[in-house]
Amino acid sequence: MAHAQTFPEPDAGPPVRVDVALLVNGEARKLTIDTRMSLLDVLRDRLGLTGAKAGCDRGQCGCCTVLVDDRRVYSCLRLAVTCDTASVVTVEGLAGAELHPLQRAFVEYDALQCGFCTPGQLCSAVGMLDEVARGWPSAVTDRPTGAPELSDAEVRERMSGNLCRCGAYQNIVAAIRGTAP
Repeated sequence: MAHAQTFPEPDAGPPVRVDVALLVNGEARKLTIDTRMSLLDVLRDRLGLTGAKAGCDRGQCGCCTVLVDDRRVYSCLRLAVTCDTASVVTVEGLAGAELHPLQRAFVEYDALQCGFCTPGQLCSAVGMLDEVARGWPSAVTDRPTGAPELSDAEVRERMSGNLCRCGAYQNIVAAIRGTAP
């Protein structure tokens, strides 16, 4: 009978710290961070921006969705060090003096219940509408050229990476379609 071979734990050594410069919600931020920190951890723990939520820490729920250089990303999976010099927009940065149109629509269409997923849903919706405006097709786009028609199926497909445990999907889709050009 063979015995399982054991290997010694690798010596990871001390944490490596680096300086990063981020533009977060329009504000230049310079930080010294551990290279192992996720963007979500930096936003929440170092910058006090708690809108993005740690739902699963595995990129499966979308609660941590933010925009990095105008693209949707799961901030729990993105190492903050890879965002050096990037522009990051969180749900806190969507509104100016007034609510963002999607934020108003989420209230108007009752597109939230407990609200835990809402920041990620909002950031994802902003990014998704930008993708549609650029003419990027999805898996359900009927016409692969030109601006896709924003049908319920199109919105559902494009927002499928953001889960709502309360099941407010119908109202989320309506809110997004209600703000689409």
